[in-house]
Amino acid sequence: MDWISRPDAWIAFATLTVLELVLGIDNIVFISILSEKVEESRQRLARLVGLGVAMFMRVALLFSISWVMSLTRPLFDVLGHPFSGRDLILVFGGLFLLAKATREIHDKLEGDEHGHSTAGRATFASVIAQIAVLDLVFSLDSVITAVGMADDLGVMVAAVVVAVLFMMVAAEPVSAFVTRHPTVKMLALSFLLLIGMTLMAEGLGQHISKGYIYFAMGFSVFVESLNLRLKKPKRDPIHLRGPEMPVEGG
Repeated sequence: MDWISRPDAWIAFATLTVLELVLGIDNIVFISILSEKVEESRQRLARLVGLGVAMFMRVALLFSISWVMSLTRPLFDVLGHPFSGRDLILVFGGLFLLAKATREIHDKLEGDEHGHSTAGRATFASVIAQIAVLDLVFSLDSVITAVGMADDLGVMVAAVVVAVLFMMVAAEPVSAFVTRHPTVKMLALSFLLLIGMTLMAEGLGQHISKGYIYFAMGFSVFVESLNLRLKKPKRDPIHLRGPEMPVEGG
């Protein structure tokens, strides 16, 4: 805990916390959408458990740094391209995310005449299992970023824990907003498709700058916010009273 007295460690902690929050945005969106599959009374619990699993995985991986870094070593080659354990996790995680987002979009577009999804309610355990699978993929990139940003394990663990606690606070309003606005939910699902494609590309050795991804997502959110503002009922214009005419004495 000697890092507490070092200014450079606090700078690394603040920077890493912000980065972990940015990397956790897609995790919040995914958990918010999946938690809607369980009964309404258990949705908040599903979000908290999902983020708790994410925090546990990140901390566990940080304490296994040597194993995590070994995942970047090539295991085999395909057509001259080396594949590491990290690459395989990203490829299969991207495929899972693509399949899940596509299924969700299909359910939204092909629901019955009452607007209910054809998929019905999922069990609490199955939703948590799906969250855990994607948490592993998102945690891997998060931990590798942490290892590259800081040298002290205490700094890394503290930043990850603080970031996840912030996400737990943000998950409730984000989920409520997404549920309230169907077009926003469709936009969030399209983000998951984009993230899934990005994960697969990364796993196949095609690096895509995160800046481009976040810019595209940010611009889409900006446009959608304008659309939501346009849909709000307009207030009646205020009519100013004209000057009162003097009453002639009679």
